[in-house]
Amino acid sequence: MIEQKALFVDGGLEAPSTSETITVIGASTGEILGVTPAAAEQDVDAAVAAARRAFAPGSPWSVWSAGERADLLDRLADEVEKRGAEAAALVAQENGMPFSTAMSVEVALPVAVYRYYAQLVRDYAFSETRPGMLGGTVVVDRVPVGVLGAIVAWNYPNLLTAFKVAPALAAGCTVVLKPSPETALDSYVFVEAVQAAGVPAGVVNVIPGGAEVGRRLVEHPGVDKISFTGSTAVGREIGARCGELLKPVTLELGGKSAAILLEDVDLAANAEGLFQATLLNNGQTCVANTRILAPRSRYDEIVDFFAALAAGAAVGDPLDPATLVGPLATARQRDRVEGYVARGIADGARLVAGGGRPAHLDRGWYVEPTVFADVHPDSAIAREEIFGPVLSVLPYDDVDHAVARANDSDYGLAGTVWTSDPDAARTVSSAIDSGTFGINYFMLDPVAPFGGTKASGLGRELGPEGLEACLRPRSTYSAV
Repeated sequence: MIEQKALFVDGGLEAPSTSETITVIGASTGEILGVTPAAAEQDVDAAVAAARRAFAPGSPWSVWSAGERADLLDRLADEVEKRGAEAAALVAQENGMPFSTAMSVEVALPVAVYRYYAQLVRDYAFSETRPGMLGGTVVVDRVPVGVLGAIVAWNYPNLLTAFKVAPALAAGCTVVLKPSPETALDSYVFVEAVQAAGVPAGVVNVIPGGAEVGRRLVEHPGVDKISFTGSTAVGREIGARCGELLKPVTLELGGKSAAILLEDVDLAANAEGLFQATLLNNGQTCVANTRILAPRSRYDEIVDFFAALAAGAAVGDPLDPATLVGPLATARQRDRVEGYVARGIADGARLVAGGGRPAHLDRGWYVEPTVFADVHPDSAIAREEIFGPVLSVLPYDDVDHAVARANDSDYGLAGTVWTSDPDAARTVSSAIDSGTFGINYFMLDPVAPFGGTKASGLGRELGPEGLEACLRPRSTYSAV
């Protein structure tokens, strides 16, 4: 069992203010994986105070050049990469993500994000001079927003950390990071990387904790901006509170995205991409395309294809390299997913694959990859985010009907279209109301802004837009 006894505050491991702890349960075993301290409000105050000191004018960090910050990000990328296998194994045990997936999206992709912002900040124009229309000149400086309160979800803890920490450090901000209790253990691997990279004291602070810690971080007067990834319900609460406090906020929330399969789709050629878009990380993915929109002319064929895709996916120990689908993160999450499966059956949908627990696995929070056909578009499984390996296949009459059905959602985070016709793909893509979209694949690229519309959130991460979200413009008029 792993036992951590300190919080990472002001550049070192500090004793927590209380004896409360977080017990992390292994997703595939149901047994205790490790224990960490549970931060309390006093620990939030200490972490924010450290971040404010590190950000204050005249502090060592405040005078670092963009080039020096870029070098730091490159070193951090190196240190995260060195510890990749350890972090991936922990995440696999914590939330059930298959190890092979974790090595890609929890190691290689975060490393790419840190390196992307290192390169971006070296060439970024933090100041520009504009000729005034009324005489004189205006200098527009882009300055760091200040102390960033970063709250990350449990489904991709290292990737989401990179989404927030990388642009913040590139901009010159300082960070108080609150990992999710479900994945608190792997945050200590990140702490080791931060220390080894030479991040100055107070610039990054890590305090695992529950909802009360997140609430204190949101409301803390020493925090200048909040960046949150998690459920839409919690995001609404945070957005409302930040609105009252007039505090900037970025919210990356839920999704119920649609994969539109056009009539010419080559199912066999796109099998790997369709699996990634729909069932990656056991369906515990906000951008998962869990609504499959199929033309009526090929509806039965596409239902059979997804039923076979689900039935053929190896379900098992997330540490086994052969595993494609692991357990869900918690018993509570499994109960939630099983509840939706029951609702789908009760609402009259046709269960064509999965629907139960794997017979060969007698412990852990497993649910078989599940596919429903004949799903009513207004049913719960077609409209609500399940956050598990449950797909709904719905028919459409023509492309306009498919687009309308895809847009008929409270969410607008992602989506895909699958076709060999580039013109048709672009036409569909431009008609979908979502923050991101994929043609014959879905990929989060560090250069591309990521975020949603409608109930999927506010603001953008990644790309230059992610850096700009950590900056604020300041203009100076000069008559000389």
